[in-house]
Amino acid sequence: MAAEQMADAGAGPPARPLDAIDRDILRMLQTDGRASIRSVAERVHVSRANAYARINRLIDDGVIRGFSARVDHERAGQGASAYITLKIVQNSWRTVRERLQELPGAAHIALVSGDFDVLLLVHTADNRALRELVLTKIQSIPEVLSTRTLLVFEETDLDSAASPQPPQSLQPPQSPPEL
Repeated sequence: MAAEQMADAGAGPPARPLDAIDRDILRMLQTDGRASIRSVAERVHVSRANAYARINRLIDDGVIRGFSARVDHERAGQGASAYITLKIVQNSWRTVRERLQELPGAAHIALVSGDFDVLLLVHTADNRALRELVLTKIQSIPEVLSTRTLLVFEETDLDSAASPQPPQSLQPPQSPPEL
């Protein structure tokens, strides 16, 4: 892919450097996007006004791109998941990306280097719907030269694997180490 095609992915002014408090706030919000300003402020030891200002700055700078729910796709009726690799016509990334974003069940799209150009994660109701998605929708995009489908048998969402720690006041006291 051409360098100018990759340039639009990181458009905009560079974000300000993050300090330890910003990074702590990000970790908290990644674990619990519904955390209140008060709880964030308490956990990172700043005032509520400071926490509010920092979160707004992180949003304005594009560091925080949004808030969302983590979904159990199988329980939500999307029992089939797959990574689909695509080889595409050179210089067609923007066009292909726009078409892939419109697909039902498209969860993640990445322009990558290596043996293929694009990596697409999809969730569908079942294998029949997955087959239909690949054969009739993706392969009908003129700029798509070839596809390869990798079925997901099991997955672990690393963001949800880490459970939030209770506030210090609720944690049991540490026992002194035995000698």
